[in-house]
Order: sequence, then C-alpha cells, then structure tokens
Amino acid sequence: MQQTFDEKNKNLKININGKILHRDEAGISPFDSSVQGGDAVWEGLRLYKGKIFRLRAHLDRLRSSALALAFASIPSQEEITREIKRTLVANEMTDNVHIRLTLTRGVKITSGMDPRLNQAGPTLIVLAEHKKPVYEKTGLSLVTSSVRRFPPDCLDPKIHSANLLQSILAKIEANVAGVDDALMLDTRGFVAETNATHVFVVLDGVVTTSHTHACPEGITRSTVLEICKEEGIPWEVKNYSLTEVYRAEEMFCTGTMGELASVVKVDGRPIGKQETGPMTTRLMKLFVAKVQGEAEPILS
Repeated sequence: MQQTFDEKNKNLKININGKILHRDEAGISPFDSSVQGGDAVWEGLRLYKGKIFRLRAHLDRLRSSALALAFASIPSQEEITREIKRTLVANEMTDNVHIRLTLTRGVKITSGMDPRLNQAGPTLIVLAEHKKPVYEKTGLSLVTSSVRRFPPDCLDPKIHSANLLQSILAKIEANVAGVDDALMLDTRGFVAETNATHVFVVLDGVVTTSHTHACPEGITRSTVLEICKEEGIPWEVKNYSLTEVYRAEEMFCTGTMGELASVVKVDGRPIGKQETGPMTTRLMKLFVAKVQGEAEPILS
C-alpha cells in the first residue's frame, strides 16, 4: 500500500497559527520546536459530509499529550475547532477529507533542546487534504518488525508525539519486505500495534486487542470496543503473542486514516481463510453506521 498524490491537493491552503497559506509558501520557522526536535503533538481527523467523528475525543487527546509535555500554553477546543473550520472553508472541502492537526511547543530564541528557549508559541498547524481511507478493503499483508514499541518507563505511548522515528523505521522494513505495513511488538514480545494503526484479532470468536501499554489510546480502537459492548459481541483486551496472531480466525487494523481494514497475511502466513472475515465485515458496517449517526457538523 502506497499513497499517491491527488491532483485535487495541488493548491491546498494550509493554516499556521490562523494564517492561511498556499501549501508551497514557507510558514514554519527553522527555530520551531517541531523542526528542532520533533517536539510536537498531533491528531488525525476525518471529515464526513461536513461532519467530524469524535472531534472532542481527538482534541482531548491532543490536550492530554501537550500537558504531558508541559507546553506553556494550549489553545482551547473552541479555538482549534474554529481554525479547522476556516481551513476547510478556504479549501471548499466537505467530504472525503483527512485533517492533520499538529501542535508544537512553538518557536525558540536559539537552537537547542531546552524548553526554556521557547518564548513564543505554541504553533498550531491545520493540514486538510482530499484523501479517502488509505487502506484497501480487500486485505493487507504485514511483516513483523524488528523495531519494538517503547513501554511507559521509556516513553509513554499515551503521549501522541510527532516524533515518529520508530514507525518510520518499521515502515522501511515493511517496504523492503514488499508488504503494506509492519506489525510491531512490545519489549516483551507481545503485539502492540502496526507502524500506523491499532490491531485486532478474532480468537475463538472473541474480538481481541492489546492493552495500551505500548501503543496510544486509539479513538477508532475504543469505538470498536464500544460497538462490541453495544452489540453483545464477545471482546477482550489482553497481551497476545505472534503465535495467537498466526492462528487467528481474522485480523484487522483500525485508525482514523484507514478506518477498519482486514489483514489477510502476516509474515507470509495466511490469516484465517486469507480474506475479510464475517466478524470484520460486520464491524466495518457497524462502524460506518456509528459514524453516520454520531458525527457532528463542523461546517454548519
């Protein structure tokens, strides 16, 4: 799976601290914390016919991450929502849009890692692109990465940081292996997530996902678990290993950028019948219905 350039995004207008700029115009200082050390937090949102699903949950997570990094100031949800709307209006966007929010610590007076050098900030970047869910619904192939996800005593995964080197290194391994993405384990060998998404397996009819010891608190992940509770679908959150992956009846990924997408092969081994299974299909439909019923207008 490789994303391609969409001509509709050729003249995108981006939003940096409330200033609307053409995508090719310079807008980030070389002294910004995101450039200096990846010192930023981020969120991904999806626009459905003028509505965003779980916007408040995403902005709560953004704020939580910024608090954990001790940002001196954090824009309110109302401020961020206003800038998202301004960006969408400037681009005349209403549907099939992915929005990347980045909040950096701000601009430093001189280069260096010390947060005390930040005397202007934060920097809020709103990037909205015409982009359908990026994963094919026919099934993904994964390879297990040699790169391990950090536990909380190394770097708390609940901080949704813009420093994504672990994911990039794992994705390089997936690219070299000729598969869609990389499956990542924690330091004990239990499944954490992929380089870009949370993962679920179906074991003996039970929808199973990992704890968030070594992966972020996912909005789509929590929605799937919510659906299971509402529909009486057996579910479990536990530590599970590659052996359980290989013998799973079904497997799927979850995330805002790709929604739900089935996994049909891991490390060259077929998962179940090597097709999108009945439980995954059911959850895909239930997820679409929940989004349609609960997404909140942002353009009205």
